[in-house]
Amino acid sequence: MGRLSGKVAVVTGGVSGIGLATVELFIEEGAKVAVGDIQDDIGAALEARFAGNLLYVHTDVTDDTSIEALVAAAVERFGRLDVMFNNAGAPGNRDALIDIDAAGMAWTSDLLTHSVVSGHKHAARQFVRQGGGGSIISTSSAAGLEGGWSSAAYTIAKHAVLGVVAQAVTEFGPHRIRSNAICPGITMTPIMAKAFGVDDAEASEFEAYLDGALGKLIPSGRVGWPRDIAECALWLASDASSYVNGAVIPVDGGATAVLMAPIADAMIQAGVDYNKSKGRG
Repeated sequence: MGRLSGKVAVVTGGVSGIGLATVELFIEEGAKVAVGDIQDDIGAALEARFAGNLLYVHTDVTDDTSIEALVAAAVERFGRLDVMFNNAGAPGNRDALIDIDAAGMAWTSDLLTHSVVSGHKHAARQFVRQGGGGSIISTSSAAGLEGGWSSAAYTIAKHAVLGVVAQAVTEFGPHRIRSNAICPGITMTPIMAKAFGVDDAEASEFEAYLDGALGKLIPSGRVGWPRDIAECALWLASDASSYVNGAVIPVDGGATAVLMAPIADAMIQAGVDYNKSKGRG
C-alpha cells in the first residue's frame, strides 16, 4: 500500500475496463487521479465514490485541446502531475486493409495514436514546468506487436503508439521523463464485447465464454483481466520502475512470446459461435 502516495495521475478512458481498474488501484495506492472520458454519468458517479481523490473531466481524446484541458484541470485541482496514462481507446474502423478509406484510417489514428501524442505533449510540458521528472504510460496492444490480432486500422495505430514511446525517450530523457508502453493481450473489457457486437447486458456472459474457449490456448492458461494491466501500470507509475524507460511490456499471458496464430482465429470463431448461440448472425 502507498506505492503512489503523494502522486497525481491522469488516466484517459478511466471509467471502464482497464482504465477503471487502474484508477481504482492508483487511488488504493495513495494517488489522486484525474479521469478523462466521455461517459459523463459514470464519471460523475466515480467522482462521488472517490470524493476528494478523483476529478472527472469530460475529455474527447481525439481533440488535442481537450487533453490539454484535462491536464490543466488535474494540476489546478491537485497541484501537480506525476503520471500520465494514455489509455482511452476503442476498436476503431473494422475494414480490411484492402477496403479501408482515408477517413476510417484517420479516425482510428486520431483515437488511438494522435491521442497518445497529445498526452505525451501536454504531460511533458507540465513535467518540465515542475522541474522535470514524471512517468508517461501508454496502452498499445498485442496488435501493436504482431499482425493478425485485430483490424488493419487498429493494428497500424497500435504499432504507431510504440513509435511515440521511442521518440519520447529520445526527446524527454534529458528531463527525467520516462515513457513506456503496455501491450495487453486478450483482456476481458467492454471493448472486447463491443468488437463482437455483444451488448453490455451480455458482456459478463461473453467474457466467461471467451475465457473458457480461449484460456486453454494461452501459455498462462487463462485470458487477461483489467486488474492484470492495472498492476503493470502501477509499477510503471511508481518509483520502483525509475530506471525503466522505453520499455514495451506485453501483458498477455505469454501469447506473443510463442507462435499464437491459432488464438486470433479461435477468438474470431468464438465470437461467431457465441452470436450464433444467441440466434444472431
